[in-house]
Amino acid sequence: MLRTDEILSTIRMLHAEHLDVRAVTLALNVEDCAAPNVDHMCRKLKEKITARASRLVDICDRVGAKYGIPVVNKRLAISPVSTLLAGHGKGAALQVARTLDAAAAACGVDFVGGYTALVHKGISSGDQVVLDSLPEVLASTQKVCASVNVASRKAGINMDAVREMGRIIVRTAELTADRKGFGCAKLVVFANIPEDNPFMAGAYLGSGEPEATVNIGVSGPGVVGSALKRRLERGDKVTLGDLAEEIKITSFRVTRVGELIGREVAAELGVAFGIVDLSLAPTPMVGDSVGEIIRTLGIDRIGAPGSTAAVAMLNDAVKKGGLFASSSVGGLSGAFIPVSEDAALAEAVRSGSLVLEKLEAMTSVCSVGLDMVAIPGDTPPETISALIADEMAIGVINDKTTACRLIPVPGAKAGDWVDFGGLFGAAPVIEVRNAGASARFIQFGGRIPAPLQSLGN
Repeated sequence: MLRTDEILSTIRMLHAEHLDVRAVTLALNVEDCAAPNVDHMCRKLKEKITARASRLVDICDRVGAKYGIPVVNKRLAISPVSTLLAGHGKGAALQVARTLDAAAAACGVDFVGGYTALVHKGISSGDQVVLDSLPEVLASTQKVCASVNVASRKAGINMDAVREMGRIIVRTAELTADRKGFGCAKLVVFANIPEDNPFMAGAYLGSGEPEATVNIGVSGPGVVGSALKRRLERGDKVTLGDLAEEIKITSFRVTRVGELIGREVAAELGVAFGIVDLSLAPTPMVGDSVGEIIRTLGIDRIGAPGSTAAVAMLNDAVKKGGLFASSSVGGLSGAFIPVSEDAALAEAVRSGSLVLEKLEAMTSVCSVGLDMVAIPGDTPPETISALIADEMAIGVINDKTTACRLIPVPGAKAGDWVDFGGLFGAAPVIEVRNAGASARFIQFGGRIPAPLQSLGN
């Protein structure tokens, strides 16, 4: 059992260090909303979402106030919309997306995820409708987030889907050019997508999940950074092992806070509690940065040799601390390195110490991938597909989740500064070297087979 006095003691100790519950995500199975008539389907969809989620925001605010821990984002995730769209067309997809947008607004939540296609081994008719509609959906809705899984450990990499995603990302950027290509910030391409992820844009409810469940995303890079600094200020000799232990202990405490709040929210909603995702998800706020943790660990310029090792140590220690704190850890759980959402990472790109190739190397040991990376607007779609393929290969070979959230900013070139606003932050456009040199590779299409390690049964 979680001891409330222990939690409250942790909250008092960590006050004012940007500790928060980053996201409470109510995940719903909406497969029973399928109908041959799209108007009927949309009506059922809106009724189910509003019936289940209308109290989510009020409950999160009340529980957060009770323990003095803010719940920053309240979100919804649904089972993959591709299952609803089988047998329908693009027009129906746009109508469903608008319904999701309206339902999310009516419930007062920040985003709704689950505009999802799982195409790692092939593209079904419903998946194709999702893919065809993505640019228009992301351009015409405010709260709808999309995810596409194009690779897995067991299936390998669907290069036909990877090729198509490059074109979709370019088209989405074009349709949201007035917002600097912001539609692409609501679209993530995955390998090994988790079924219980509370973070956007990749949240959706997997097929093995309950009818309704609450998943919690807890963050705290500021808390971890402050704990490391206090440890170093003691003045005694410390090793990297000692610092890893400090990260582990702090992660343990943060996870306990998240589980307490998550279980209480779930109980008040009358749904199952799912998982705690302990991910160090930075914000643009100074002091709430994974990049600052990397510097505290002794890497004076992010991107210098040693940066990948520092991220690996951080990611591992976070996972160990979280797992010791709770038997309900899931989602992504680790360290995020989203460039525009982390002021220190954005500054490293601006200064030239962090380049795209080094960032990709660091993603091999973090918990996500190339996240919130602004690239030149004239980057060819084949090059975007190749960047995705590289990231998917890291995930498939290493049996981990990897992802891409790439934003080609229309009219922008390398070095230009772009501000997406709010928690999406700001960053310079990163240089993409050798653009266009991968086109023949991408045009082959087909499937990169699963690795030998996948035959582990």
